[in-house]
Amino acid sequence: MKWTQVEVPTGSRTQLLDITKIVAGELAKTGVINGTCHVYMPHTTAGLTINENADPDVARDILSWLARLVPVTGDFKHAEGNSDAHIKASLVGFSVTIPVIDGRLALGTWQGVYFCEFDGPRHRHVLVGITSG
Repeated sequence: MKWTQVEVPTGSRTQLLDITKIVAGELAKTGVINGTCHVYMPHTTAGLTINENADPDVARDILSWLARLVPVTGDFKHAEGNSDAHIKASLVGFSVTIPVIDGRLALGTWQGVYFCEFDGPRHRHVLVGITSG
């Protein structure tokens, strides 16, 4: 499998960015009809998830509740001041896998792929790999 690095700049400390079209664009370049799409996050303070992309309030609610679960300030020992971002990224996860059927990402009607920034703004990237078969 060949991996492609895709740049994802973020604009605020916490942010959910819908990267579905970016991932679908990488799939289209491969010509794969049936297989698997892997998206991996090589950062420790950002994550990836699949969730609803029809209503932007869902992304706002996710960020709001993660902030309640893991506030920015706390009794953290990590000296960089971003322990909350490391914890949120671990809770969300660092990769997603999506079936490819008939040349398209087999996402549900309301689903999208989200890049989850927890320590921005930063210049980030994800790795996208497509397998055939």
